[in-house]
Amino acid sequence: ISSDKLEVIATGPINPYINVHTVMAGYINRLFFFFPPVLTEMPASYTAFSRDDINLTCEATGNPTPMFRWVKDGNEFGSERTGSGSLRAEEDEPLSTYQGTYRCYASNNLGTAMTHAVQLIIEPQPILPKQRRIHKKAEEGESMILPCNPPKSSIRPNIHWMDKMFHITRNDRVVKGLDGNLYFANILKSDSRDDYTCHAQYPDARTILPNEPVTLTVISSNDVVSNRKPHLFHPSGLHSSVLTVRGNSLTLECIPRGLPTPTVEWRKKDGNIKDTGAQLKNFNRWLHFRSISQEDDGEYECKASNSQGSAVHSFTVTVEAKPYWVKEPQSLLYAPGETVRLDCQAEGIPTPTITWSINGLHLTEVDKDPRRTVSGGVLILRDVEFADTAVYQCEAFNKHGSILTNTYIYVIELPPQILSSDGVVYQVIEGRNASLDCETFGSPRPHVTWEGDGMLPLLSDSRVSLLTNGTIELSNVGHDDSGTYTCSIRHTNISIMAHLEVLNRTVILNGPQHVRTLNGTSALLDCHFYKDPRLLDPQIVWKRDANLSNATLKLTYVQLEDTGNYSCEVITSKDHVAATGSITVVARPDPPHSLTLSDVQDRSLTLSWKPGRSHNSHITEFIVEAREEQHTPERKWRWEEWKWVSGDINHLELMLQPYSTYRFRVIGVNEAGRSEPSQHSEAHTTPPAVPDGNPTGVHSDSTDPGFLVISWDEMDRLTHNAPGFEYKVSWRQAEGSNQFWSHGTTKGPPFVVNGTGTYTPFEIKVQAVNSLGEGPAPVPEIGHSGEDSMSHISIFPLTLLLYIKRLGSQSGRGRRALGHMHHRAERERDGGVEHGMGKEQENRVVEVGSMKNSEEVTGLRLYSRYELSVTAFNSKGEGPHSPPYHFSTPEGAPGPPASLRLDSPSETSITLYWTPPIHTNGVLLGYFVQFKQDMEGSTVEVEEIMDPSLTHHVWDGLDPHSSYIFTVTARTAAGEGPPITRKGTTLLDGVPPTNISCQEGETYFNLSWVPGERHRNHGFQFRYLKMNDNWVESEMVNSTQGFYSLAGLQPGTKYWLTIMHRNYTHWKEQVKTKGPELSEVAGGFATQGWFIGLISAIVLLMLILLILCFIKRSKGGKYAVKDKEDGQVDSEARPMKDETFGEYSDGDEKRSISQPSLCVGSKLGSDDSLAEYGNSVDIQFNEDGSFIGQYSGREPVHHGNESSGPASPAFTNIAYEFKV
Repeated sequence: ISSDKLEVIATGPINPYINVHTVMAGYINRLFFFFPPVLTEMPASYTAFSRDDINLTCEATGNPTPMFRWVKDGNEFGSERTGSGSLRAEEDEPLSTYQGTYRCYASNNLGTAMTHAVQLIIEPQPILPKQRRIHKKAEEGESMILPCNPPKSSIRPNIHWMDKMFHITRNDRVVKGLDGNLYFANILKSDSRDDYTCHAQYPDARTILPNEPVTLTVISSNDVVSNRKPHLFHPSGLHSSVLTVRGNSLTLECIPRGLPTPTVEWRKKDGNIKDTGAQLKNFNRWLHFRSISQEDDGEYECKASNSQGSAVHSFTVTVEAKPYWVKEPQSLLYAPGETVRLDCQAEGIPTPTITWSINGLHLTEVDKDPRRTVSGGVLILRDVEFADTAVYQCEAFNKHGSILTNTYIYVIELPPQILSSDGVVYQVIEGRNASLDCETFGSPRPHVTWEGDGMLPLLSDSRVSLLTNGTIELSNVGHDDSGTYTCSIRHTNISIMAHLEVLNRTVILNGPQHVRTLNGTSALLDCHFYKDPRLLDPQIVWKRDANLSNATLKLTYVQLEDTGNYSCEVITSKDHVAATGSITVVARPDPPHSLTLSDVQDRSLTLSWKPGRSHNSHITEFIVEAREEQHTPERKWRWEEWKWVSGDINHLELMLQPYSTYRFRVIGVNEAGRSEPSQHSEAHTTPPAVPDGNPTGVHSDSTDPGFLVISWDEMDRLTHNAPGFEYKVSWRQAEGSNQFWSHGTTKGPPFVVNGTGTYTPFEIKVQAVNSLGEGPAPVPEIGHSGEDSMSHISIFPLTLLLYIKRLGSQSGRGRRALGHMHHRAERERDGGVEHGMGKEQENRVVEVGSMKNSEEVTGLRLYSRYELSVTAFNSKGEGPHSPPYHFSTPEGAPGPPASLRLDSPSETSITLYWTPPIHTNGVLLGYFVQFKQDMEGSTVEVEEIMDPSLTHHVWDGLDPHSSYIFTVTARTAAGEGPPITRKGTTLLDGVPPTNISCQEGETYFNLSWVPGERHRNHGFQFRYLKMNDNWVESEMVNSTQGFYSLAGLQPGTKYWLTIMHRNYTHWKEQVKTKGPELSEVAGGFATQGWFIGLISAIVLLMLILLILCFIKRSKGGKYAVKDKEDGQVDSEARPMKDETFGEYSDGDEKRSISQPSLCVGSKLGSDDSLAEYGNSVDIQFNEDGSFIGQYSGREPVHHGNESSGPASPAFTNIAYEFKV
């Protein structure tokens, strides 16, 4: 500051939306060190229960430091204070004196700021009055209210209903009301208890008050509990009016009673409830608005319903509002002589009243000034003076509350300055509006001009507008607007320059799609975009939280609540664009509900239901299931599908069986699958009736002559239709029409009639009968009494049997096919040996009707000998066979060769190997071998092989680059058989692999490669070199292996790996084993000569002892059974040699238990136990006290016995000999 100049150094651009107090506190304070009080903390209304609760905060900044004072109920309260204005209770003041309405004032030389009015309520600690214990008694099914009645307070308590230990379980039948009472829509026997306790929690008072427990006794009713129509506990009547304030929470409550438990549904009568901020809570008994808005005003309705009816209550919700600001006056600097206009606009319901104060004094309390006029929310002060510097308060209030703002007016003279930085680069998106800052400071306010490139004034352009703070705005900028602009203060040489860059728009190229997915799966929404490369990476914002990757929104395990519209917004530093898609989550429908039975007839009824929620997928079908309970034990009850109906139908007529008890349930089906089954319907029992039908499958099962056995298929119990069910059986001889029917009754088949002769025809019928009568007349069937054997009767046989037996090939007589035994092993492997064929092909039995005297038999083998015999049979068995007849089948063409294999010994030759046909069908004479290139128009080369024992052939001079088709055909005197064909190419010379993958371990490298498809096997070696060491070669490796493990390496060591081929390096790579590097151990006592000698002596001594031990074992290691049985010895096992184990001889008894060998001192658990000689030891005792030891040695077990399996036969003999 000099006598004629004020300089302001700005370190950066000034935020045009910065709080004016920040500018004055930072700028004015740095220049003059004075600024008015600015409130930083203000009090709030609340309720105090103790002296410690009283703390009304009031803090402010200012220079000079503000002084604080309090006004209570319009009167000064307490003394003036400095530093902090917060008010606390004094020890010597009664607590009740602090109740009232307060304001805090902060003052210094430049003005006075004040807070809005707050209310402090003083209440004593809540206490429970003396109570009497309440006893409630009601019958099962009735409704009930358990009262709570917590102490009254301005703060609503939190209510908890508990027993002695836990919270009472609440559900749609048992709910807590807003008044704290516990409501039972209907009570059950299980609700009886004597410890229903209401706990009232007052958080502000830090108090929990438990009421006296309530006893509820539920009496069982002797009568059937009847259902009741719903009624409402609360609210009463049909309509309620509710007045609330915008921003407050509101809960509408409907608590019903009735049996069954009613369900509650809510709706907005004058709109869609989904468009409101309402949430369903407390099992749909509450409609809760967390912060109600003006749009939530309207008519609401709750409906409680069950199978007996419904109850309705409507609410008229009126939403009013506390005052809220529409426009607040701004704190500014003014020069003497200027006009000040303060606009203060507020809205509310009812419309708020606006008042003005200066330095905390109402305008009616200050001197009138003709320069000052007030019109509603506008205060105008003309021709301001230095004395007009002050804090002005605007306050708006209505019946719901008030709001207040402090505005500082500072009258001062200051020279003009530009606060905005010089040379700022502004980047603006094409088509947007550009704002170039030129914020000035001075009193009076400086006059600003702007010029573009070429010093042309900008205000001549209709797209340019100049704001009061010196900033210009260019609308709809284009790339031509890029350039440099100059801002100047008129009549001074003060100016700054601004640079404008116009960027390309950000564009979403591929926005989110409309995705439809199943519940529990994943959904992807893409959002691909373009941005100007001069912009930094943008921020991508999605509507919901999810995993974000490469502009793709991924929702995993989506749920139904994820259904909705999703917007992708790409935000750069200069613009943002958005696109919208949607996700529709499809889930199985909810189960149908409210099943009812109507139009009930003897054999039918109508089942009706209500569909469950479809979960965004139309219900296409309903499945009706039924369960019959009267004729089935409860443990065997099961649901059966009865019918599928369209999803547009919610009722179905069902046909029922008499004398049955049914329950029904319904399942909904949509594209996501089936819903859970509904709750089953009530039971329905149909009346009895006579049988509707008779059993089927009536026939005779007679086996013995003289007896007629009548059988039939038993009828299902569901078709009995009444109690006392049985079968009425009737029969008579089929010959003659004058025969009378004979009758008998039985509970089930079969029914036997005596004295009916041998194979006599009868008419038989079976009729269903129950306690109400007989079923319809049955149709007779024909049956026969039992047959006698073929040797005792002259009745014509029922069937002929042809027995055909293949005796073998004709080659057994006369000529034998050359090479018949050749490749026998291969034919057996392929299942081609003649005696290996199934019996159904070697020996056959053909049934022929009794009226036929000839039969054609097909499927016989060529070049074979057969034997044929004929016999007759009936149900009693076969008669004698005819004399055998022998015949032979002719020679035929052979089958194809059994196998064909290709081998390529060089790049230009292929060797064919084949095996003879499984079925030669004659004498094999030789083969035709041919090949051709696998291409159109190629010629076929044929080679005839006359020796049938020759089964290989070499083709030379082939093209290594071509594919060939090879064919081999066998032939007999009857002709050629079908060919066997293979396609193949020659193999190239093998080479070592070059593309080798290496997996490192601590002491090994696992090397793997892909063998060449057309390369022959090639042997090679891996050479590896440890750093500063010699090359080592691996064993020989085949190139066709594809894998080799190079072991025996050192951990943490680098190695060079190579493969040499034809004296050059074919492959080379450096790899390192895992693990820590082995370090050299410094020389110590372990390297001293005396230590090495000592260790060598110990090892030699142990070796001698070990040799003696084995010698002792080999001489006396046999087990003496007798000594074991007679001697009192512990059960320690002693080692035995494998070759003597299990032997038993008299010599064994010479060795006593009291004569231990050198090795018997060790226990089973020691290092020298039997475990050294086998993986496990099982000791089992026989009944006579001897034991059988089963040992599994490390060596392979002979005779195919596995070491871990049961004892081998040899071991079984051992056990037997020991036992004897």
